[in-house]
Amino acid sequence: MDLYFVLVGCVILICILLNRFLDKLAIPSLLFFILLGMLLGENGILGVVFNDYQIAEMICSTSLIFIMFFGGFGTNLKVAKPVIIKSIVLSTLGVLLTALLVAGSVYYVLDLSWLQSLLIGSVISSTDATSVFNILRSRHLSLKYGTDSLLEIESGSNDPVSYMLTISVIMIMTGQNISLPVMIFQQIIFGLLCGFCIGKIIVKILNEVHVNESYENTVIIFASSIITYAFSNLIGGNGYLSVYICGIILGNSYIPHKKDMVHFYETLTKMAQVLIFFLLGLLVTPSELPEVIIPAILIMIFLTFVARPLSISVLLGMFRSPLRQMTVVSWAGLRGVASIVFAIYAVLYQVNLPFDLFNLVFCIVLFSLSIQGSLLPWISKKCHMINPQVDILRTFNDYQEDNDMCFVKMKIGPNHHFKNLKLKDINADDLLVILIARDHQTLIPNGDTEILEGDLLVLAAKQFENRENIRLDETHIHSSHKWKDKLVKDISLPAKQLIIMIQRNHQSIIPNGTTPILENDILVTIETQDEI
Repeated sequence: MDLYFVLVGCVILICILLNRFLDKLAIPSLLFFILLGMLLGENGILGVVFNDYQIAEMICSTSLIFIMFFGGFGTNLKVAKPVIIKSIVLSTLGVLLTALLVAGSVYYVLDLSWLQSLLIGSVISSTDATSVFNILRSRHLSLKYGTDSLLEIESGSNDPVSYMLTISVIMIMTGQNISLPVMIFQQIIFGLLCGFCIGKIIVKILNEVHVNESYENTVIIFASSIITYAFSNLIGGNGYLSVYICGIILGNSYIPHKKDMVHFYETLTKMAQVLIFFLLGLLVTPSELPEVIIPAILIMIFLTFVARPLSISVLLGMFRSPLRQMTVVSWAGLRGVASIVFAIYAVLYQVNLPFDLFNLVFCIVLFSLSIQGSLLPWISKKCHMINPQVDILRTFNDYQEDNDMCFVKMKIGPNHHFKNLKLKDINADDLLVILIARDHQTLIPNGDTEILEGDLLVLAAKQFENRENIRLDETHIHSSHKWKDKLVKDISLPAKQLIIMIQRNHQSIIPNGTTPILENDILVTIETQDEI
């Protein structure tokens, strides 16, 4: 056991140390950790023997709770609204159609029974959001027609459907007495209700019970995701569906200290993903893979070039989606963690198959990540699906993470005191204008560059170091709040407190005394205990 802890600790350190390098790889960086697990495993250099499917299933299932929750938490329903119906159709009917098509091909090509074929189709019918967005974000790809949001919601919500199909087939194959319609009804309805109700309750708690520290809210969210999953399972619902819905409710509601929660869950889910992929690489025995290589390749080819494209064409064709969008969505159907976890379920239930289902699905996932993942940016480019309208500050923000510099933007209005001045006439120490956006052009300025009305200036400055005596708080302006419809100058605040920002309709406003405070505004205030 101590050896396993040493391995896990080393893998986490490697993840952190190689994070920047791995994000620049053309393949999903998580594939590296599968290979690392295989390298250190039973047939590898250390010869570590790990074959406990029960522990692997427990660790992977627990990790999936947080991955699914954060998938919902990060889904912006307002942005995703134009594609939400498409996403739901793909995550339900798309999964079912893919499972049936794969099952049919396995039945005729591999000469298995119909139930055995349907089990394989069900296990690999869902897509892996983690791998898709690992590629999109590391390569700074933004896709047209809201395809980013489409893939996000589809991948985040189709695992529960695949899970229900898998469990249903397993129960039939093992001779358990179940009512399939009742089970599906319970899984979906109880899962939705549980996630929605617990999400609303947690939002109410976080807004009514005021806490002084952000970590307390983060701990509440952490606990709520576990409770949601467990309670849903207890009443017969689908735990993963509940967790995903709960995440959507919390992520699209006002809750204090939300940014701190995002940072926490980003780190947690990344570690969970690394742990899962490393563990799966450790669990597999490479010497046993040759016997399933040919079936895995045949299934992978059919899934990639027939089943997924056909289901996407039929379902997105109903919405008259562009052919190039359907092509990219078809190719972005990577298989990943959930498929392997569902295969472990089948192994634990001792389902009768002529080969090891875990090894088969492992090979399919390996091929999917390495081939589809590597070519996704190229496919997107060839289909002209890459959206060039990206945030001009993105590159700067990536760079400032490693330095004590920060980059801010400044809009030059008609009464701004910088208007019509040359940069060399601005007396500002430790401040540099590095970019000017003017009339759809981007200018690299020099001292003789004149600042005009309508310019957007990007400035570099020294970053302020965090101090313990300073606190930032958020105040939500509801319909009966005493500050509603007042001007900032009319609000009585303590001498050491200041409103520094107003978040309104997904925009950040730097206020002055005449700025009105409206319903649904979020006020960010700074407070200090002594002089700064």
